[in-house]
Amino acid sequence: MARTPDLERRQELLDRIVVYLADHGLAQATLRPMARSLDVSINRLVHHFGTKEELLAAAHAACFAMALSGALARNNTPAERLDVSATVAFEKVEAGWRVTTSKLTLKGVVPSLDAARFAEIAEGAKSGCPISSAISGNVAISLEITT
Repeated sequence: MARTPDLERRQELLDRIVVYLADHGLAQATLRPMARSLDVSINRLVHHFGTKEELLAAAHAACFAMALSGALARNNTPAERLDVSATVAFEKVEAGWRVTTSKLTLKGVVPSLDAARFAEIAEGAKSGCPISSAISGNVAISLEITT
């Protein structure tokens, strides 16, 4: 199936958002400064992602998927299929409203790996993902894996 221009624009923007979040962290991830830095309108961000939380979830899932694909390739065990999603929780805490958790969900098919080794590589990729690094300490990150 061919990618539509809108999906291609979303992916290009998502790639830039991953770099922005890795460089600036979650504290700087408000839409106005992010849009200004990425040289796009806030409307474009909202069009593609809806809310800041959906944007963060999409960026975290994409970043983790790239880190995992790279780790599997370095292990000479490329995936046949990886489906990754993320869900973030935005909750009121003492300091105000904050993103408190990011739950990565992974379903993967890697024929040359058993489930335990796949989970080990996935956990390493979670730690090595720049978005995970940028939000760790402030946001609880979990990983749910099915094969």
